[in-house]
Amino acid sequence: MAYTDQIVFLAGFLLTLSILASIPAERSGVPVLVIFLVLGMLAGEQGLGGVQFEDVATAHLLGTMALAVILFDGGLHTPLSSFRTGLGPGLSLATAGVVATAIITAGCVVLLYGDPWLNSLLLVSIISSTDAAAVFYLLRARGLELHPRVRNTLEIESGVNDPIAIFLTVVLIEWVLQQHQATPAGLLVSLGQQLIGGAALGGAGGALLTWVVNRLPLPASLYPLLALSGGLLIYGMSAYIGGSGFLAAYLAGLILGNRARLARRSIQRFHDGIAWLCQIGLFLMLGLLVTPSDLLQVAPKALLVVGAIIVLGRPLAVALCLLPFRFPWRQVVFISWVGIRGAVPIVLSLFPLLAGVPGAVVDFNLVFFIVLISLLLQGWTVAPVARWLSLQLPRLHPDARWIDLGIPSDHELVICELPPQCPALNAPLGALQPPYGVQLLALVRQGCSVPVTPQRALQARDLLYLLVPSADSSVQERFDHWLDEMGAQQPESQRRFYGEFTIGALSPMADFAAIYLSKPIIDAQPDETIGDYLNRRLHNKASEGDLVEVGNVMLVVREMDQRQIVKVGVKLPRPPAS
Repeated sequence: MAYTDQIVFLAGFLLTLSILASIPAERSGVPVLVIFLVLGMLAGEQGLGGVQFEDVATAHLLGTMALAVILFDGGLHTPLSSFRTGLGPGLSLATAGVVATAIITAGCVVLLYGDPWLNSLLLVSIISSTDAAAVFYLLRARGLELHPRVRNTLEIESGVNDPIAIFLTVVLIEWVLQQHQATPAGLLVSLGQQLIGGAALGGAGGALLTWVVNRLPLPASLYPLLALSGGLLIYGMSAYIGGSGFLAAYLAGLILGNRARLARRSIQRFHDGIAWLCQIGLFLMLGLLVTPSDLLQVAPKALLVVGAIIVLGRPLAVALCLLPFRFPWRQVVFISWVGIRGAVPIVLSLFPLLAGVPGAVVDFNLVFFIVLISLLLQGWTVAPVARWLSLQLPRLHPDARWIDLGIPSDHELVICELPPQCPALNAPLGALQPPYGVQLLALVRQGCSVPVTPQRALQARDLLYLLVPSADSSVQERFDHWLDEMGAQQPESQRRFYGEFTIGALSPMADFAAIYLSKPIIDAQPDETIGDYLNRRLHNKASEGDLVEVGNVMLVVREMDQRQIVKVGVKLPRPPAS
């Protein structure tokens, strides 16, 4: 009993310390995932805690379950609309990008260290995929407002690239142990089985889980647990039949998060907490598993591999994979930089240990050190690099909370707090023009409900209770833009990014050129609107935040409705310094 009590105490202490440590980490900019790893190392056998944990099989089991939950949660929070701009490039990076990164980086290791090709490929394949836990944390938990195409590409890549990395790792382990007799055709069949099986079971399982959630009468607190158990069940079934369980879990979460009409927000909030618990537990456990003194012995080689993958492997692979999609160079550079390694490579490095591959312990330490450097270097600099490349959008939304109504419905309740800089302050309620289909239900001021009358003036910190259709994506998109206009929390940052003023996309391009450009536009077509011109220049793949240089003026896509550009920001040239 004493041993059990000590384990419970230690687990509670480490979890509490990890949560509290996240506060100074956020303020200082240190990636909080690094803090979890370091705390695990400090609690280990060479740290202050002195805990001995060497059970690789248990670590692999718990790590796999944690990653399945994290990917399921990632799918829950991914809108289907993100696939419009991110599916093609994301899949390209998740498949060909992983293979290209592994081959290029392994070549560098062979040239510089003279290691055998198979061993080098095995090591690099383990770290060739980006980590969903790290990417979702850096792009979501920190509230980083990125260019939509870049954000969607990174999230889709990290959500679906694990099957390729796992496939490469397993095949190369068998080759190193000389147990693999498959032909190239057999390898393709095996890979296809993983991808198609995972996608099919994830799609079908997600649809079935959504149907059950929408129709089964349960206490409200059980819907999130039903979703969690369903996600794990879908992962296990897919892995059992030879499909990719991680891909299935991600797709199941994606379908449930976009199609559930009952308890959707409570399911998402619950899984936010569970995903954090999994991340904390996963990184603490992996920190316990490593021996810190062994990391110093592999530091030189680990730094070389990190340099090879950051400077050569990832950038070349990204440039090649995104070439057909005509990404601007700024976006290619940023996507190349945010190839963050996290828990997935460390869990994959347990595969060779379990299989008894010679030198697997050294590879595990190498991978751990590489992940630590990647989280510190790339994770710490995501926001500064995004700002430097003009890819971080100004945050516009006021604080808004989405609440489930608790009944099968295509509507959700949204509580919106008006910020002090809101342009609607002192305006009458009757002047508010929410999108068609959105209804204002109540107004709460200083904790008290006040009558909703057209003449009542709005004040800072007022709470607007709004009923919003959740099934109509076009209404949701218009509502998001309306929230942007209500927010206006950082007008100066908006002007810096979107320009001095905004014009409608239906304005004739010729009229705009005659007023604001010093020379006529050679590539403009007769009677072409500004929106049509930008769509053509952007190859019909425009996203909010896209910049197009026209003469000495920069046009910025400011607002879109579905695939149509609605508003355009105009950045005029700066006057020469006197």
